[in-house]
Amino acid sequence: MKAMIFAAGLGTRLRPLTNDRPKALVEVGGVAMLERVINRLKAHGIDDIVINIHHFGEKIIEFVEQHNNFGITIHISDERDLLLDTGGGILKAQQWLDGNEPIIIHNADILTDFDLHKMVKQHIENKADATLLVADRKTTRYFYINNKNQLRGWTNIATGEVKPLGYVPQERDKLLAFGGVHIVSPSIFDVLKDYSSEPKFSITPFYIDKCNDLKIMGYTPSEEYQWHDIGKIESIKVAEEEFI
Repeated sequence: MKAMIFAAGLGTRLRPLTNDRPKALVEVGGVAMLERVINRLKAHGIDDIVINIHHFGEKIIEFVEQHNNFGITIHISDERDLLLDTGGGILKAQQWLDGNEPIIIHNADILTDFDLHKMVKQHIENKADATLLVADRKTTRYFYINNKNQLRGWTNIATGEVKPLGYVPQERDKLLAFGGVHIVSPSIFDVLKDYSSEPKFSITPFYIDKCNDLKIMGYTPSEEYQWHDIGKIESIKVAEEEFI
């Protein structure tokens, strides 16, 4: 199987740690975020990974080379000229992600230990176009997930905004937060490439706008697991205390 790691972020929430390095190379418990995610994917049998780069991208290239590509195939999707956001980033990396198997997409700043094998298995069994890690977690932005675990909409509870336009939330809808890990089928590229007239766009609006045309599922692990968004300094400290 193949995977893509989003490592191109500016890391503004981690300043001053990101004043001289990319966010993905900030260490958590003495190990770079990127290395932790690569090793996690390797442990689940992934041996072909795309990493997108932008902010201090050359340092990620050097880091990967110093570790001999971690013994697997690693491709660098270079966004140093233009940061493409998540949707544009996936589309740019298509040349390395095409194939017949699902693709795992993992944020570099998400530290978690749930069983990826089970998520992939459910994605395949559902014949889904995309499967999104979701959880009952406090935030302001939520997905509406129906009783069949399908994505139906999105809301910002702070503003009352609901998407897609005209969607009326149903009584049985669950409000669940996105967890920064998703699985996509290669078939999604045909729809993705026609979605935006601009090269830079986010994948979340794509999922919301296309949730009635594609089969986009939510996935919540059945087992207990840890999850940390380590994109903030205070979150790194919590992760080091509770997870590592």
